[in-house]
Amino acid sequence: MTQTQKSRRELLEQFVAQKPGDAFARYGLALECIKLGDDSAATGHFHKLLETNPGYSAGYFQFGQLLARLGRIEEARKLLSDGIVVAQKAGDMHARDEMQAALELLR
Repeated sequence: MTQTQKSRRELLEQFVAQKPGDAFARYGLALECIKLGDDSAATGHFHKLLETNPGYSAGYFQFGQLLARLGRIEEARKLLSDGIVVAQKAGDMHARDEMQAALELLR
C-alpha cells in the first residue's frame, strides 16, 4: 500500500467517523477499500451505507459487483434487483439500466 493510498483511506475513515451518515463519504471509503484489496472492509461499508441510506442507488450497483466477484451470486442478484427498484423510484434510469445489465450477466 502506498502512502498516498493509505492516507486517502485514512482521510475517508476520519470523515466517516465524524459524519457516519454521509452517504458519499461512506461510498467513497467502500470503493477505496476495494481498490486496496480489502474486500471484507468494503463489504462492511456497503452494508452500513445501504442500511443508513437505502436510497443511494450507486451503492447497490457497486456492492452487487463486489458480491458477484466474490462468488456470492445469489446475494448479488438480490442486491441488484433491490437497487433497480430504488433507482426506478428515484428516476435514475442510468443506474437502473446499469444494474439491469449487471443482473442479466448473473442469470
